[in-house]
Amino acid sequence: MDDKTGPTDYANPGDRDLFLKAARENVTLGVDRLKKMMPQCAFGELGTCCILCYMGPCRIDPFDNGPKLGVCGASPDVIVARNFLRAATGGASSHAGHARELALLLHEIAEGKAPGYAVRDEAKLLSVAARLGIRTDGRTVNAVAGDVARKALEDFARQDGRPMNWIRARAPRKEYEKWERLGLLVSNAHNEIETAMHRTSMGNDADPQNLWVASLRMGMVDNFSGLMPATDLSDIIFGTPGPKVVSANYAVIKEGSVNIACHGHNPIMASKLAEWADKIEEEARGAGADGINVVGVCCIGNELATRFGAGYAGHLAQAELFLMTGAIDAMVVDMQCIWPGLVEIAKCHKTRFITTVPFVRNPDAIHVEFDPAMADDRAREILRHGIAAFKERKAAKVRVQIPDASAKMLTGISVEALVSVLSAVNAEDPLAPIVDALASGDILGAVGVVGCPNPKLRYTSMTERMAAELLRNNVLIVTTGCVNHILAQAGFLTGEGTLKYAGEKLKKVLTALGNAAGLGAPLPPVLHMGSCVDNSRIYDLLAALAGRIGIEISQLPVAGSAPEFITEKAISIGSFFLAAGILVHVAPPPRVFGSPFAIGLLTEKLPSITGGKVLVETDPSRAAAGILSHIRSKRQAQRLPLP
Repeated sequence: MDDKTGPTDYANPGDRDLFLKAARENVTLGVDRLKKMMPQCAFGELGTCCILCYMGPCRIDPFDNGPKLGVCGASPDVIVARNFLRAATGGASSHAGHARELALLLHEIAEGKAPGYAVRDEAKLLSVAARLGIRTDGRTVNAVAGDVARKALEDFARQDGRPMNWIRARAPRKEYEKWERLGLLVSNAHNEIETAMHRTSMGNDADPQNLWVASLRMGMVDNFSGLMPATDLSDIIFGTPGPKVVSANYAVIKEGSVNIACHGHNPIMASKLAEWADKIEEEARGAGADGINVVGVCCIGNELATRFGAGYAGHLAQAELFLMTGAIDAMVVDMQCIWPGLVEIAKCHKTRFITTVPFVRNPDAIHVEFDPAMADDRAREILRHGIAAFKERKAAKVRVQIPDASAKMLTGISVEALVSVLSAVNAEDPLAPIVDALASGDILGAVGVVGCPNPKLRYTSMTERMAAELLRNNVLIVTTGCVNHILAQAGFLTGEGTLKYAGEKLKKVLTALGNAAGLGAPLPPVLHMGSCVDNSRIYDLLAALAGRIGIEISQLPVAGSAPEFITEKAISIGSFFLAAGILVHVAPPPRVFGSPFAIGLLTEKLPSITGGKVLVETDPSRAAAGILSHIRSKRQAQRLPLP
């Protein structure tokens, strides 16, 4: 690596060691492929490249003397809006598919067709059922579970035009009325996805405003048929997360153990591997191993850590580096964020790369299709692949290099867990401590920092530097997704992180809450709320706070940030939070700068429509300054004191 991509003050020391190992072994990584792409296509970055028909591709130059219209006559405003909507549709499809798989599993549990699974959190089941209007008195758990599953699946099938079940059950009245007035209430996830793909195909919608409204509607699909039901159903099936301290970073890998790295998003498969690792440990010992060590990469890392206390390995961009250690015996993947290049690195180190989902395959991988009806058998089969690979690794004397990089973090901060902690301060009104701290200015505001590690920005420590600046200014941070890995490795997710990073007022609040909860230490300044689908927990928390105060969510002194986003899922999540009236900071720049209409809408017009607004900034200090300015303006509007 050159100096530009070298470590910063926040850099994980283990990363550099493994980058150097890859260079010595002539293994190509994502950062190397990125360098070869530079400079990247300017038309693509502006969003003005259209490939929706075969009269193109059309590349519109909005600044100089190049073409101003596509062959069909589409303007850059139309092309940018169509491309953005297609990206939002891809993201919403991913989250909706995740939730639908969980709904199908819950339905199978209710009918006794998934013997390896059960309802673990009956209280959450009853809570969700009550919100959905499902009768619970005198009924069995499975009967109620079946009805909840059918309510979720109904939102993929209804044709009556009524708003989704989760919207009617969970949207605060003020938000519901706003969305109804703006035409943003959606009914059927699959219908919205179909319509979005249809309207953006050649020769259809050419109204930029109509297309952007469709993007906001796709954000509603993302949250109310994807994020929210996925979180609810996961809690019902696998248990609602509670606070626990877990180990993070490369040190979670154990050279003498069979190391199974789970990568992806849906806990259906990974939960079974965590369960069966203990059950067949003797087989691993018979192969000369200390045992079986299941760790999590990417959002499966969040799921395994929050629900089972498993080792919190690393983020999306570190998946390659974990393979470079030479100690991973099997990398088992399900869906989303699985880089095709991982397989080649696995082959170099005797790692068995195992795919488990029919629509996520690789010609050089082992495919073990994971079927919930055969979950236990499939889990044993996959773990035995890992045991066999361990024996091969030892026989081949694969060079193992596990960096001495370790961290601890407090995880499992679901809304339920946070309310439980706050109840130790005020049992009758648990949200009062947060509301009072916001009112006094001890907590200036809150920011949801979410998303991915982008190789374009990782060398700048974008996420860590922005977070440190916000915390110094007494802004509380909640996180989901791979950002959790980044901040955990830098020490932000512990009580010690509060002492190091938080401003004096925020430090006082977090110390008092930690002591009241019996932790004997402050709460962390960054609260780990889960995987990327758990953005719905952030929304639930904001809805509860706004309801407690009696204002709209858009009036709260809060913001969202995806400081290194990569995927289409970030586009759909961001679209929802814009619909909810929240400032959304993003970096790198979204592909909208080729459209004057888009820029004006997202930065000037939208605030007066939904309350939402987009802030684009790749410099961490300026990003923090922009977010702080927004939070202060919201405090001024509510006549709250400013420090």
